[in-house]
Amino acid sequence: MQDASLNTPYFMIDEAKLIDNLEKAKQLKEISGVKLVLALKCFSTWGVFDIIKPYLDGTTSSGPYEVKLGYETFGGETHAYSVGYSKQDVLDVADICDKMIFNSQSQLEAYGHLIEGKASVGLRLNPGVSCAGQDLADPARKYSRLGVHADKIQPQLMDQLDGVMFHMNCENKSADSFIALLDDISDTFGLYLDKMEWVSLGGGVFFTWPGYELEKLGAALKAFSEKHGVQLYLEPGEAIITKTTDLVVTVVDIVENEKKTAIVDSATEAHRLDTLIYDEPASILEASESGSHEYVIGSCSCLAGDQFCVANFEQPLEIGQRLHVMDSAGYTMVKLNWFNGLKMPAIYCRRASGEVQKLNEFDYSDFKRSLSQWSVS
Repeated sequence: MQDASLNTPYFMIDEAKLIDNLEKAKQLKEISGVKLVLALKCFSTWGVFDIIKPYLDGTTSSGPYEVKLGYETFGGETHAYSVGYSKQDVLDVADICDKMIFNSQSQLEAYGHLIEGKASVGLRLNPGVSCAGQDLADPARKYSRLGVHADKIQPQLMDQLDGVMFHMNCENKSADSFIALLDDISDTFGLYLDKMEWVSLGGGVFFTWPGYELEKLGAALKAFSEKHGVQLYLEPGEAIITKTTDLVVTVVDIVENEKKTAIVDSATEAHRLDTLIYDEPASILEASESGSHEYVIGSCSCLAGDQFCVANFEQPLEIGQRLHVMDSAGYTMVKLNWFNGLKMPAIYCRRASGEVQKLNEFDYSDFKRSLSQWSVS
């Protein structure tokens, strides 16, 4: 199957690039002794879990369906976390998770007894410090509902725990920055950490970023683990799949209103939502900073401000030309939606052998079924 024969839009995951990231994950594990569980909230395309499973220790979730998906398709350790469980949520996953992490002490008190003898019990703590470039994604933002702050801890409840979880990073590309957070956590919560069997330090640690000081991070993690006598976990998402996937689109029209806009057969609101939410422009493989032909890369949705980016090209774009929206794995396929009734991208993987494998494709029946299954006569 050749790329040119595939109908756009589609995602193309590159196995070789994925393995490059996973080898760095393997190196970090060897240096530090940390265990890594894939954050399914970022990437849940289970058709490539056969590539990832040999390198990681399991999965972590943000909702009950992710728990089930990790248990059924990935195996290893299955960590269950949610900002707000219902009683039924807890019952649904209690028998299939290895660790159940509650977001609040009230949820721990309400539902902790339901998992006794079934799963290891954890609680999310909020250190009050973080590294996040966007306030929207900052777990330590003002009035945060995420985790228990140090001054709110009820010591008697901590005795019920096997472990705790912190999540305080978002795309943190600095080992020194993360180590400073580690030191702060150790100073603030050390009394409790010393009593735990395990500690999860969450996700957002971008240890696969080019130039990241992997050995420095590994040494710090090992020292922290030994200091408090705990098994450490990280919950990588973006770090595992960054720079592995393109969203391939086709220019379907070119319009001009002071600036030229190339309209493509995709939309940020439907297919690459974080581009819109965080106002972070996408990058186009075919673009060139030195190019003299500037275009807004606009979506085919009806939302006026829905665009991928502004980019320059060496040559004028043409209708029918394909463009590759780079780094489109994280928080994309897990957020696909049917806004405007747009065609949803198919998902492919280019295996290391060169073979292109279809993982999923969607059609009108999927769109229709997502809105109603039965009619009322």
